[in-house]
Amino acid sequence: MTYGMTIAALADPTRRLVLEALKAGPLHVGALAQTLPVSRPAVSQHLRVLSDAGLLTVRTEGTRRLYAIDPKGADDLRKYLDSMWDDALAAYTKAAQDKAAGKDRT
Repeated sequence: MTYGMTIAALADPTRRLVLEALKAGPLHVGALAQTLPVSRPAVSQHLRVLSDAGLLTVRTEGTRRLYAIDPKGADDLRKYLDSMWDDALAAYTKAAQDKAAGKDRT
C-alpha cells in the first residue's frame, strides 16, 4: 500500500462519508447508496478506490458483497501520520533548543 494512494482516497468527501457509514459495521452497496448523495454506481466506484487504497475489506455473503473498514489499513495510515507528527515535533524541539542556545539566525 502506498500512503499517497490512501491519502488521495481520503481527499474525496464522499469517500469520507462512506467510511463514516461503515464505522457502524459492514454494509452492501445498496445500503450505502441509500445514505449517500450519489448514485449506486458512484458508490461502487468509491468503494473500489477505498479498497484499492487498503482501507476496506470485502466479503461475499450470498449474492451481496459486504464492505467493512480494514483495521490494518487504518492502523497503517495512523502509524504513517504519527511518524510525520513525530518528525514535526522533533524539528520544532530542535528549533526551540537552537533558539534557546542562541543559534537562532532570524
